[in-house]
Amino acid sequence: MGTRDPRVDDYSARSADFARPVLAHLREVVHAACPDVNETLKWGMPHFMHNGVLCGMASFKQHCALRFWKGALLFGEKEAGQLESEAMGQFGRITKLSDLPSSKVLLGYIKEMVRLNDAGIKVPAKAKPKEKKELVVPDYFIAALKKNKKAMAAFEAFSYSHRKEYVEWVTEAKRDETRSQRLKTTVEWLAAGKPRNWKYVNC
Repeated sequence: MGTRDPRVDDYSARSADFARPVLAHLREVVHAACPDVNETLKWGMPHFMHNGVLCGMASFKQHCALRFWKGALLFGEKEAGQLESEAMGQFGRITKLSDLPSSKVLLGYIKEMVRLNDAGIKVPAKAKPKEKKELVVPDYFIAALKKNKKAMAAFEAFSYSHRKEYVEWVTEAKRDETRSQRLKTTVEWLAAGKPRNWKYVNC
């Protein structure tokens, strides 16, 4: 047997008049589809659990929302993203029961979520970001480093992000005087093995 969380009752009672029948309907459909479902609050909103999150519902001042946790597997990643662009969840701004799919359709969605969770199927990880762009280091920057072996060695040993921080700091200077001063400081700090933001490392 599943469980009903009294906090969900309190949540519904505090919701706007239009939202209460929507929340009550969704709650009953979830329990009908999965008798073993357990209720809880996550991020202050009612969620339904069965071997993980099945779905969550929420009410706002002028609409309700229903979100399936693995919506990308139900609707496709692209379509799910488009659906969620209108409101939190895959069903847009729900203001009345007729804004929802039929109970039969909702039951099917929930049962599919139960199947996915029981099988341990997860939403595929997003594609890894593209490889980092090659860092373009100005000739004058390299020339200054070559005059100090320690600075050059430290720069070459630093990670991409540390090197980028120094290069951007110098090249983004608007005045030649500022750029020259930053380049001088860069050489000094690199010679001491310091990253660009070394002052904040231990803060």
